[in-house]
Amino acid sequence: MNNGLDDVVATETVMSDVDGLAGRLIIRGHSLDDLAGRHSYEEVVALLLAGFFEDLPAERDLAARLGSARAEVFEALVPASTRLGHPTVTEALRAAMAPLADGEDLATALRLIAAPAVLVPALIRQRRGQPPVAPDAGAGHAADILRMRHDRMAAPEAAAALDTYLVTVSDHGLNASTFTARVVASTHAGLVSASLAALSALKGPLHGGAPGPVLDMLDGIGAPEQAEAWLEASLDKGERLMGFGHRVYRVRDPRAEALKRSVRALVAGGEQTEGRLALAEAVEAAATRILARRKPDRPLQINVEFYTALLLEALGFPRESFTGVFAMGRLAGWIGHAREQTLYGRLIRPQSRYVGPRPEQAA
Repeated sequence: MNNGLDDVVATETVMSDVDGLAGRLIIRGHSLDDLAGRHSYEEVVALLLAGFFEDLPAERDLAARLGSARAEVFEALVPASTRLGHPTVTEALRAAMAPLADGEDLATALRLIAAPAVLVPALIRQRRGQPPVAPDAGAGHAADILRMRHDRMAAPEAAAALDTYLVTVSDHGLNASTFTARVVASTHAGLVSASLAALSALKGPLHGGAPGPVLDMLDGIGAPEQAEAWLEASLDKGERLMGFGHRVYRVRDPRAEALKRSVRALVAGGEQTEGRLALAEAVEAAATRILARRKPDRPLQINVEFYTALLLEALGFPRESFTGVFAMGRLAGWIGHAREQTLYGRLIRPQSRYVGPRPEQAA
């Protein structure tokens, strides 16, 4: 029995391959280095959904249909979503998406991908007493998300940074939320059910909730020269350093480097302060040294969450919305996995080993 299913192969997939030893991520035959910053999120959506829908259009037409889906979601879901009293953005997002009709068709898939892109900005604005901003169906997906968040056109470097983020987190092997999506899809429950179940798994702090605490850590450290002492004291108390280590990667998370480049571009464009980046780089360097000394048998380098925190902060997303923004990118991956499971897989039904008491045998 392998608690946590480490190293257990549960399915075969064409979606993505995570090579933890080499620090390499392949998505539908393309390395992350080839995709991030070079291909738009709409292009990657087309890549992830290829072969799973008979009526999947060409990339340009797919981008137009995704824009139309944003408009549909705004009209259908935003009025009710801004009246939800849920305590967190993620819980409100889950409730707001629930009225979507379940299905296995492309229209359902595109509405699901559009939903967090439209709802998260609306929910953030509602919590600040601001009215929601309707989408521009003709705009690029990332640029439109930022326009709906801030009610103004996004700077090109900001739109490019968010686009890179969405691509970077679009799929990542059989992680907890993706496995959840496949389990639900294996029952033929529908794409909405599979996606909402995946979102519920993503909500857990051990999966999608760490970028916010990275910023809490940086705020606590305050200045580069205080990094070493703060980190040592934190480890002495048995605390975990947020944004370091990964269940699969034994070397540097390749997604972290792609996002670090985007944060540097935001600094150059004035969207991110040099001081914040300098602090993060000092913390990264100090933590890497300290962890290598204290835990020489456990490779603990930065993961995707470390520079995600800086990027989303610079783009104006509050910490409590980070899980919802993650879902903006991951929805396409969840849907691809769900369709693959529905089309080619079986009902997922593993066995368990009973270790509880047994009734006494009759004499």
